[in-house]
Amino acid sequence: MEKIKVAVVFGGQSSEYDVSLHSTASVLRNMPQQYDVVTFGITRDGHWYQCTGSIDSIEHDQWQESAFPARLSVDPSDHGFLVLEDGQYHVVRVDVVFPVLHGPNGEDGTIQSVCELAGIPCVGCGRLSSSMSMDKEYTHIVCEHFQVPMAKWKAVRKQADLDYGKLYQEVKESLNIPCIIKPANAGSSFGVSKAKDEDSFVKGMLDAFCYDDKVIIEEFINGFEVGCAALGNDTITLGELDEIEMVTDIFDYTEKYNLVTSSIHVPARVDATIKERVYELARTIFMAMNCEGMARIDFFVSGDTVYFNELNTIPGFTAHSRYPSMLKEIGMDFPTVLESVITLAMK
Repeated sequence: MEKIKVAVVFGGQSSEYDVSLHSTASVLRNMPQQYDVVTFGITRDGHWYQCTGSIDSIEHDQWQESAFPARLSVDPSDHGFLVLEDGQYHVVRVDVVFPVLHGPNGEDGTIQSVCELAGIPCVGCGRLSSSMSMDKEYTHIVCEHFQVPMAKWKAVRKQADLDYGKLYQEVKESLNIPCIIKPANAGSSFGVSKAKDEDSFVKGMLDAFCYDDKVIIEEFINGFEVGCAALGNDTITLGELDEIEMVTDIFDYTEKYNLVTSSIHVPARVDATIKERVYELARTIFMAMNCEGMARIDFFVSGDTVYFNELNTIPGFTAHSRYPSMLKEIGMDFPTVLESVITLAMK
């Protein structure tokens, strides 16, 4: 019996390129033996290659030294990739694509759309769910419809004549200060800041606009963050909750991947009532956003109230990432998680 061929796609044109390389290395090191794995990398400027080097070469961004130009074919009869070797293209057929692509141009429905066009199953959420979940404005709109509690928020689009002073006064009256500023389509906390006065508000807006042409401004929730790992299609398995203990105001890129001053507690230090409320909301959000396969859903806990924060459809997959850690607490080791999401995609 032939092994199922899994194409792991990594890299990508986003600020989270480096995160993708580390996640991919962990995925490859923990991939169950029953799969035949091929790897395809996307450079920072969007060029596709089949990678034939070691896992270490991927992790240390040296993978292009052993690579051949490649394309994901949109012709369903190919059911795979076109790889250029010795001046000629040949087809590498695959059974499923596993995108380990964080952020824009990977987590936002782009590769999911191409896989759908090509007729190839894709691990994780589909194109519509991925695009809605990546855009925080549309995530808010959908979840508000399902009466999910969230911080008050406002979306602002980039304009040449945007009056930041006037906007600050509007935010001060409607959302209060301090507030949280974040790009609508970005991850790993790039461009996220807490504004405490007009100067930090303007600086935060300008920084966020470096990552996206749309910015979300949210009411500041005085509480702590917990996360919930969700896995499944129609039937959803939820991992143990985790809790982020922070010293800084923002769980930024450095803290997320190095934990300089922050700590992550699994299980979260919450009582049974809060835990059940998080689980209830996680299921509601997963279904409302039409999620499939996997997602990490983050919340704020303030007193006795739980507020939805964000949804990640391709969460981090490093050995120390939150998503596999939460599922490990309920008895699913890393290889089992990978087998589960691949099986879910092929269904």
